[in-house]
Amino acid sequence: MGSAAFAAAIAGALRRDFPVGGVKTVAGLTLANERAVKNWFDGRNAPSGEFLVMLCRHSDQVLETFLTLSGRPGLVSAKKLVDARLKLREMLAILDELESR
Repeated sequence: MGSAAFAAAIAGALRRDFPVGGVKTVAGLTLANERAVKNWFDGRNAPSGEFLVMLCRHSDQVLETFLTLSGRPGLVSAKKLVDARLKLREMLAILDELESR
């Protein structure tokens, strides 16, 4: 995979996770320059390693894209399973609370 394809994949992930006000939000989360972040969203450049790690902390889409590009689709599946279990537990807690009223 070339750098242009990598930049495009990360750009797509960023746009999925931060569709509105994304540049300012991501700049605030990563402390990166807004112009650099705009270039990430536009797919002109990809974030450096340090910023990629920060993005993975705040964006499930970036993390999943990175894992997929790294040839680790099994980790993406495992992450989605953990996420689904957490959501299910939250929903069950809400149902238990509603039943106890």
